[in-house]
Amino acid sequence: MKLPVHIEIIQRQDSTLTRDALRIYIKKMVDDEGFITPGMTIQNMNSPIFEEHVQAIYISELPTEHEKERVSISELNIKYHVYRLDNAGPQPEVMDEEEDITAANHWVLPSSDFHGLWESLIYDSGIKENLLSFVETTLLFSDREVDTNIVSWNRVVLLHGPPGTGKTSLCKALAQKLSIRLADRYRHGQLVEINSHSLFSKWFSESGKLVMKMFEKIRELIEDKEALVCVLLDEVESLAHARSASLSSSEPSDSLRVVNAVLTQIDQMKR
Repeated sequence: MKLPVHIEIIQRQDSTLTRDALRIYIKKMVDDEGFITPGMTIQNMNSPIFEEHVQAIYISELPTEHEKERVSISELNIKYHVYRLDNAGPQPEVMDEEEDITAANHWVLPSSDFHGLWESLIYDSGIKENLLSFVETTLLFSDREVDTNIVSWNRVVLLHGPPGTGKTSLCKALAQKLSIRLADRYRHGQLVEINSHSLFSKWFSESGKLVMKMFEKIRELIEDKEALVCVLLDEVESLAHARSASLSSSEPSDSLRVVNAVLTQIDQMKR
């Protein structure tokens, strides 16, 4: 069985080549070489086409049990991904203009803000590969129209751990990597990072309205069938704390309503 390898090609912003033309050129270059080095990043090469149209090439690593320095392409199942990085950066989403609080940040993917983030995250376990495999499986189930009453799967990923262990960074890196690997399926990616604290308004009963406004905007993004939309709910523990405090009557009922509204909206979206 051939080993899977992904070759990711960052196309320069001013390049006039089509993605297919650049993919064919890089594939021919790899075929002529006959060997590749997994985990290698190529930023310069003695080639006019490379210098004019390519910013960098990244070759993915092999699974740990198959690590090698150089591998013959005859042993590999190579997939090529050509993409441009978006340089616009995060666009703030302000739900309450009176309080001027940024409720979320919105990126178009792949973004230069997250370039190299996936490769910089190193874990003892194969969590990165498992997350990619999980998403690929959910897409396969959707394509095959698998009955969720027979085979149940969750479209929500919950990462937990101590502060500073890279949970938020891993989520952003995963969204970036998916937008690259699924570029043939989706024209571009969208990442919406919601700050849980911003969903609570100082005005009674206004918090629920903020939640509805936020998820209305997300639904507008989801309606674009050519976009892969990833929603990151950061610091979700603040919602869980608010819910438990409300149930114990130490917080006003408005807090309980906003938590329930968020959970309901997430449940509706993942369907």
